[in-house]
Amino acid sequence: MALDVAIAGGHGQIALRLGGLLAARGDRVRGLIRNPDHADDLRAAGVEPVVLDLEASDASALAAAVAGADAVVFAAGAGPGSGEARKSTMDRDGAVKLVEAAKANAIERYVIVSSRGADSSAQGDGFAAYLRAKGEADDAVRASGLAWTIVRPGALTNAPAGGRVRTDTGDGEIPRDDVAATLVAVLDTPATAGATFLLVAGETPIADAVARLAAS
Repeated sequence: MALDVAIAGGHGQIALRLGGLLAARGDRVRGLIRNPDHADDLRAAGVEPVVLDLEASDASALAAAVAGADAVVFAAGAGPGSGEARKSTMDRDGAVKLVEAAKANAIERYVIVSSRGADSSAQGDGFAAYLRAKGEADDAVRASGLAWTIVRPGALTNAPAGGRVRTDTGDGEIPRDDVAATLVAVLDTPATAGATFLLVAGETPIADAVARLAAS
């Protein structure tokens, strides 16, 4: 049965890969983007662009954008060049807004792309502020009552997909293609709800690694 998935941060590198994989197998995919100039990139991947500024929009606009979805994926981020304020308004508050939008539409499934080291108690500026915002987002998702899964990749690369991962450590790298493929497997495996896991390149086929998470 085809899924209907809405992805926040739809033009991000992982999000575009994820959207393309889902669309290629016949799922409906909506990508939320702030910049309308990115719409053609989404269409080329088979993804329906929805122009919406996640930071500036109100709850009703976001709820309307994801209405009817079976699952939502938060893959948005302020980016490495952003200041501490945007890490809060995007990486944290954007994730919280998507929780509220999911609840408004009775969408149970929520998957978030977090980061290794995410920690709401992280102290300091710069990268620590990013880890703090991601940790606060993860905490809010856990407290949401939704069927959530939190994926915490290690260092991201554009290397070719290897198709094999580890989920017991964040020390290492992982191709973005493999992160996207893991997200597909997570969406296909409802029993991963309630799981928070690290993700780096490894020796276990992605499907097997996700199945083990579901069984644990």
